[in-house]
Amino acid sequence: MNKNTIRRTLMAGLAGVALLGAAAMAPALAQGFPNKPIKFIVPFPPGSATDTSARYFAKKLSEMTSQPVIIDNRAGGNGFIAVRAVLSAPADGYTVFIGSNSTLAVNTALFKSLPYDPIADFSPLTMMVRAPALLIVPGGSSHTTLPELMAAAKAKPGALNYAHGSAGYQLMAELFNETANVKTYGVPFKSATDSVVAVASETVDLAFVEITSAQELVKSGKLRALAVASASRIGVLPSVPTSAEAGLPGFNAYVWVAAVVSSKTPKAETDKLAALMTTIENLPETREFYERIGGEVMRGGPEQMRAFQKSEIDLWKRIAVKAKIEQQ
Repeated sequence: MNKNTIRRTLMAGLAGVALLGAAAMAPALAQGFPNKPIKFIVPFPPGSATDTSARYFAKKLSEMTSQPVIIDNRAGGNGFIAVRAVLSAPADGYTVFIGSNSTLAVNTALFKSLPYDPIADFSPLTMMVRAPALLIVPGGSSHTTLPELMAAAKAKPGALNYAHGSAGYQLMAELFNETANVKTYGVPFKSATDSVVAVASETVDLAFVEITSAQELVKSGKLRALAVASASRIGVLPSVPTSAEAGLPGFNAYVWVAAVVSSKTPKAETDKLAALMTTIENLPETREFYERIGGEVMRGGPEQMRAFQKSEIDLWKRIAVKAKIEQQ
């Protein structure tokens, strides 16, 4: 065998080894993410609806990947603190923002300029949950039905007031004003809990709130729920009619939670996370978990989430302009 033949034989052998090595390495690379702890940054304190979703998904993601998932609550500052923490972290897929309708949509209607762009700065992973707004009045209110409340509001425009613990709930009330063709006035409170207390104590006439914050007071009779702003009734308060059943078709309003990462995150890691989070979303136990707390799973991966997010931004910007809410 001459030198050229030997050289060709050696090169062929080395090429074969290289191909075998690459074939063996490809699955390892594909399975390599995640290979260290993941952090979920939440813009609200422990116990909030967003935090509850984050902890549920974190547990399931940890089970699926055998990696710890850490919850990092960065409350305050209209969500800006949490957003800053996400966008300043390495964009490697190990930092996930568990955002809500306020941080990912409503803020665009309320601020002249934001320190972030909820579309350009984030890549969507999946929708997680939504919970319809609950229209509540004091337990002893003279308004026992939604038509009675709307009739009173039309008879004396501006005489009724609503509590709101955040701008998101303020916009929901203004959407109600538009849909019902009435005028009620907003009274701001520090939190959603404070607004619930204000209604229960008859300090204000009504409020739109998240179900979990009011359901026990409704069951006890300290609050009366006139309608749930969704297409179907909810299991935790089955006797409360939908808006349409109560006499206001077309009025639907939800708080919602979704997962995103920095838009600078590589596509491979983004796609892997999106697949994992969407798998959790579609588990039967996920649906059961949310039904127990008055919410419902929002189906849809990245494309559906982005389309929904844009529609929410457009809606709340329009409502804010019509209600003449001054931007901060």
